[in-house]
Amino acid sequence: MLDVVFFSSSIGLGHATRDVAISQNLDNISKRFVSGGAAPALILQSGFDVDDLYNPPAFQVENGKLRQPLKWLFRYYSYYKECKAVSSKILKTHHPRLVTSDEDFASLVVAQDMGIKTILVTDILKTNFARGIGSIIERQMNKSMRGIIEKCDLVILPENGKDEDNMVRVGPIVRSTVQSREKLREKFAFNKKTIVVSIGGTDLGRFLIEKILDIRSKINPDFELVVVSGPSLKINLPDIRNLGFVNDLHEVIFAADLVVSLAGKSTIDESKHYGTPGIFIPIKGHFEQEENARELGYTHDDVLCLDKLISEKIEEKRNPQPFDGAKKASDLIKKFLV
Repeated sequence: MLDVVFFSSSIGLGHATRDVAISQNLDNISKRFVSGGAAPALILQSGFDVDDLYNPPAFQVENGKLRQPLKWLFRYYSYYKECKAVSSKILKTHHPRLVTSDEDFASLVVAQDMGIKTILVTDILKTNFARGIGSIIERQMNKSMRGIIEKCDLVILPENGKDEDNMVRVGPIVRSTVQSREKLREKFAFNKKTIVVSIGGTDLGRFLIEKILDIRSKINPDFELVVVSGPSLKINLPDIRNLGFVNDLHEVIFAADLVVSLAGKSTIDESKHYGTPGIFIPIKGHFEQEENARELGYTHDDVLCLDKLISEKIEEKRNPQPFDGAKKASDLIKKFLV
């Protein structure tokens, strides 16, 4: 029997990174992860056991714009049913005392039916991908999701704000490091002012790298450009260093002078936590990224003036905003295991 099984959504790497951050505070508690895509490699390298069992549907993105979202929703529904079968097998094998899900709703349904306590970690309470007739279908899916959320013993929201019902807002959840920024710059050989371009765990941010290549001649040649292309995108870039997949991206962000990224919540929160100025370009039509970017004053169209934004933001003073959401979340989880 395990104390807790983490079911981490495998759509992007942000879910896995914040679950790792929480788990690093759960000493002397037996735990195991279930995920898929690029996440298992990150989880395993962070020192945790993981089952690589999920194969999520990929978004279709062309030139930075989300295409055919309704088709993706239908594919997600089929994937959801597959995840229910996977989570059922895992729970019957390990008999955990607690299930913690990071936006993996299938595992919550199975656990709740089995009488296992459930905790949801999420930064979205409904989706808003579809338009037209597709929005009717999405509303029904959101209604079902709301029912699952209400049945959870606890919902942890990685944002600031007031608690309500079974929802507790703990603030942003980010991974910590014991190394100084100077040591990290030495570790990554950041010897000049360094611009890090990060596109996450998929190739959806290819458009961002392509744009950086287009404007390379307009960027101060004394600045070093470093790309973190992730595990899915294999490219060789002239005059730009590509780190590929980096397990400890939060340390790269800390060491950088500027981060240019898609508008994923985890990367934004790590940028804020470590005080590194950031430019965050959302995928057009991806409601979650567009909302994240809007809060910071960015839109997808800002990709057209990246050279101007880079020259402005790289001179911005660092402004760390340390968060302790990971510690608060882990403390809440521990209470369910007493």
